[in-house]
Amino acid sequence: MSSSTGPQSSAPAHARPQLSFWQIWNMCFGFLGIQFGFALQNANVSRIFQTLGASLDAIPVLWIAAPLTGLVVQPIIGYFSDRTWTRLGRRRPYFLVGAVLASIALAFFIGIMLKYVLTK
Repeated sequence: MSSSTGPQSSAPAHARPQLSFWQIWNMCFGFLGIQFGFALQNANVSRIFQTLGASLDAIPVLWIAAPLTGLVVQPIIGYFSDRTWTRLGRRRPYFLVGAVLASIALAFFIGIMLKYVLTK
């Protein structure tokens, strides 16, 4: 049996801060706003697909494309990021590349939309 001569600290060196009720409330209220934004976007996606020329039969395939892509891509990215060690860390290179690719895709989408709007 070992004996201890001094009190031991039960808090780890990097303990999470305790949040007050109002801090949690504000954080959740912000997430509520984000959810409203997603809901408004999703409410109009089918109409956007139709405006871009999708047939009614193709809309379910377009809706399932993103979840299926995530189902395939996320484990692959996770596998490689678990084995990546750079000066930026393990995950940041993937966030950086993803942000750049998402920006390029957004610019491409805006270009298509402008072309569509200007030709009408």
